[in-house]
Amino acid sequence: MVQTSSPEIREAGAERQPPPAPEYSSWISQDRSTDAASVAMRREAAELVERVLEHYRDNTTHEADGQWTEPVAHYLDAGRWQREMDAVHRTVPLPLAMSAELPGPNTYKALDVLGVPVLITRDRQGAVHAMINACRHRGARIIEPGCGVSKRLTCPYHSWSYDLAGELRGVYAEKTFGEVSRAGRGLVRLPAGERAGIVFVSLDPAAEPDLDAWLGDLRPLLEGLRLAECHHHSTKELTSPNWKVTLDGYLETYHFASLHPKTVFETNLSNMMAHDTWGPHQRIAPALRPIAQAAELPADQRDPGDCVGAIYWLYPGLAIAGGWRHKIAVSLVLPRTATESVTQQIILLRDPAVTDEEREAADRFGEWFHDVVRDEDYATTYGVQQGLAALNGTDFVFGRNEPGLQHFHRTVHEHLDRKDRAAR
Repeated sequence: MVQTSSPEIREAGAERQPPPAPEYSSWISQDRSTDAASVAMRREAAELVERVLEHYRDNTTHEADGQWTEPVAHYLDAGRWQREMDAVHRTVPLPLAMSAELPGPNTYKALDVLGVPVLITRDRQGAVHAMINACRHRGARIIEPGCGVSKRLTCPYHSWSYDLAGELRGVYAEKTFGEVSRAGRGLVRLPAGERAGIVFVSLDPAAEPDLDAWLGDLRPLLEGLRLAECHHHSTKELTSPNWKVTLDGYLETYHFASLHPKTVFETNLSNMMAHDTWGPHQRIAPALRPIAQAAELPADQRDPGDCVGAIYWLYPGLAIAGGWRHKIAVSLVLPRTATESVTQQIILLRDPAVTDEEREAADRFGEWFHDVVRDEDYATTYGVQQGLAALNGTDFVFGRNEPGLQHFHRTVHEHLDRKDRAAR
């Protein structure tokens, strides 16, 4: 079951006690895998540490060539939001699940995406499928949102049943209902594929996505993280504002010192990061505080997992934080309306939490991540959302030190332009 919550409402001036920071431990320094992707990932991580160290020594950060302005109307206009959904979310392959959420045969994940009830399954042979989570008899939702295990998908309305590939297998009281062709009444399929521990789904049933081309040169780095071998610990949901207002907060480190002085800023330096892009996707790599000690060590003794908090961001809204550590926090931001989105926070572990102590540590990690995002990030971005109408007609400015924001908005513009050209 997924827990859902909204930003905390506090009286003006009320003191909030931040949750105790979780303990972090590096995984990448312990990885001894010899496959090509793992070796390449560790090599690239060591190079990334050197780049971030240069920023640390010079007290700089990665900078874009110039500033970028974005009209406030682009966040506010419901018609533009619908165009974005058509050009982006209904067009590109969406990262909707981590492989660890479907850990074995006969597992599933159900979620709603832009009003489309999506059901992702792993069948008895281990293959991944996606389909519309609606019975072909009368359209009832078959599985409630969340993750689970089931050998059959049985509609609660009239007990029609399907296998994990979506094929119709049983019709209750078919003798009196009348014969039903199994071949023509399976669940409506959606294109799906699995790469690097992530499941991608297209909302367009006729789409033929090329996931290898979509990920490009980022794919081997993601494969090196070995996310498919992780264990799913928990999922929580947060309501959040407009999808772009929400995602703007994920793509820069400029706010760490001011918004997170007693939480994120305790472990991360502010306004100091490396930045890389792969097509529409990107990575921000903030400097972690132990980099100060690492700067005095020989290069071969620097632990990337202690020095850099690399966050891999898959367009249009999946952030993987802590991929070089034992505990990983994944954020999946899904638009609902022009003014609201929902964020799934998925906690993955390198090793399963078996003892009470391990489960408590994993719970604390998830609770810290949840509370900080809810009470600091989203409480602030809801304030942004409330001020948009009053600022209509003006624009926001993204600094040179916010290249992630610039790349994200530039990519959205490109998808809108491409969709408009195709419609002419």
